[in-house]
Amino acid sequence: MSQALADQVRAMGIRDERVLHAMARIDRSLFVPADERELADADRPLPIGCGQTISQPFVVAWMSELLSLGGDEKVLEVGTGSGYQAAVLAALCGDVYSVEIIPALAARARHLLEEELKLDNVHLALGDGSLGWPAEAPFDRIVITAAAPEVPPALVEQLAPGGRLLLPLGEPGGVQELHAVDLDWEGRRSDRDLGGVRFVPLTHRIEPPC
Repeated sequence: MSQALADQVRAMGIRDERVLHAMARIDRSLFVPADERELADADRPLPIGCGQTISQPFVVAWMSELLSLGGDEKVLEVGTGSGYQAAVLAALCGDVYSVEIIPALAARARHLLEEELKLDNVHLALGDGSLGWPAEAPFDRIVITAAAPEVPPALVEQLAPGGRLLLPLGEPGGVQELHAVDLDWEGRRSDRDLGGVRFVPLTHRIEPPC
């Protein structure tokens, strides 16, 4: 349990009680390397290997809150990483479909989410997440947990009417804008920026073992 972490993000402005409950319920220390576990409840990103990081708790909570999940949505996550965001989303929606491009991280997340935590509503795949998961589309929500210089067109095509896509939009190596793409029920698109974030870059090729 991570009640202290939930209290921390509440103090930083998170108001969705379902998100706060999920943040308290999911133990972030399970998703970080053993030598980083004493920092698991700190509001900071931490290395998870392969040049990747687990996002800071506030950003995970903020993005989860912005998805406005009611409990039965079908969500696509691009960039499984440690699996932490997927675990939080699994407590908030119907099903999570998560794609990771780095084999070592995908294998680690699969073991933790499926075998240790036994989350039966999380579905994992290895591949280029910018292409989405066409066989399972459309998705009510899509969240990209890596920075992209533009909104991947394939993901917009896989977003259901009435849906929302969130991603860090901008060049890697600096600050990006957390960007929302919304489709109304007739499929009309609107875009807006929500605030500054900093993420590792979205990768489009299968990485070698790390």
